[in-house]
Amino acid sequence: DVQLVESGGGPVQAGGSLRLSCEASGYFYSGTCMAWFRQTPGKEREAVAYIYGRGVTYYPDSLKGRFTISQDSQEPQGNAKILLTLQMNDLIPEDTASYYCATGQRVRGLPCTTRQSDYDYWGQGTQVTVS
Repeated sequence: DVQLVESGGGPVQAGGSLRLSCEASGYFYSGTCMAWFRQTPGKEREAVAYIYGRGVTYYPDSLKGRFTISQDSQEPQGNAKILLTLQMNDLIPEDTASYYCATGQRVRGLPCTTRQSDYDYWGQGTQVTVS
């Protein structure tokens, strides 16, 4: 099992920055994916970024250049603690959402995905409000 706890959300003015953190602890298997998702009421949860391996990252085109995902441990395996962060710059009101960190395991030889169903463990979420 893996436990994830997010922090760092809150209110921010448009154009400002926030840094979200996720403390993940538990047992990690080979091929771990770490990701951030976000959700607004009435909408499906969407992937914001993921990271795996030796720092391979993904962002949707709409967020490239503004969001940066990072983790303090590459290719975690076994019992471990990982600090996952999401640096968000030049925030706009459309970034307002609940942000969740998640972890799952990718298929060997394939990259991580943006599908919620591929992530087994989730944090409780942290609210980001941009006005």
